Formats: sequence, C-alpha cells, structure tokens
Amino acid sequence: MPKIERLRLDHAAAVLAFEQENRAYFAASVPDRGDDYFAEFQQRFRALLAEQDAGICHFHVVAGDNGEVLGRVNLVDVADGSADLGFRIAKKATGQGLATAAVRQLCAMATRDYGLRSLKASAADENTGSRAVLSRVGFVPTGEEVILSGLPGHRYLLSLAGFMPPKER
Repeated sequence: MPKIERLRLDHAAAVLAFEQENRAYFAASVPDRGDDYFAEFQQRFRALLAEQDAGICHFHVVAGDNGEVLGRVNLVDVADGSADLGFRIAKKATGQGLATAAVRQLCAMATRDYGLRSLKASAADENTGSRAVLSRVGFVPTGEEVILSGLPGHRYLLSLAGFMPPKER
C-alpha cells in the first residue's frame, strides 16, 4: 500500500523535483502548470499549506520507500461534506496500481479524517488511465460534461457512505 503523507513544508523540494521531472508527461493529459508555477514555487507551496491550514483543501504526497514523491492525491474545494479529488502519479510509477491504491486510501482518509460524505472528480475522455482509476475505486459518471485543457471530459461522483477502507476490502 502506498504511503500517503499530508503535505508539509519539508516536502517542498521533493514536490518540486516530482513536478519538474514529470511536467511534460502530465501536460499530455492535464493542464500544464506553466512556467510561473516553477518560478514562484516556494511562494505557491506556502499558499497551499495556508489553504490546508484553513481547511479549504487537503493535500497529500504519495511517498516511496526512500521518501521520493511518486504522486500527489488532493482534496480541494472542501465544503458541505464534499470535495473535488485530484491525483497525479509519476510516469515511472504508472501501471503498478499505485494510483488506484493511493486514491482508495485517500477516500478512506476523506471519511475517517476529514468527515467528508462524497467526492467529485473530472477526467478527460481520452485520459483512460484516470477514468480507469476512478471506476475501480467506485466513482460513477454523473452525465455532466466538462472541458479539461480544451478536451472533452466528464464528471464523476463517489458517495463515501459505507466506503470501506483499503485494509477492510
């Protein structure tokens, strides 16, 4: 099972390395963060931690055995018992079930640690990997169409009522 850690200030260098190493890979399926993201990384990272401290978002890293960041799983726009899920996994760690395991673990945390009742997510239609992860975890399409980086996609929903943590499955 992946090690999910709540984002902390001491993760900054590892998160920056993860984002830089995977920038082109991520940009192929999700909006590119842009040059400003990297130029102003420290300031933006501290802003994320402030949002987390305010309870607006819950940010996490997926850590490898050596502390390397292999992914990120986040809950944003937390309100009224719900949040939007976002996740990204390093190119070198794909195809190993890491994304599915990390998202399942985060869903359990969403219920247990954050008191959430449902999660929403979006995926581009051509992003078959993300859509497969959402389906395996139990997200269902809502029928709502969205545009992500100019690409057509759909919204998904997961009710956390009765969601079983990974260890109990």
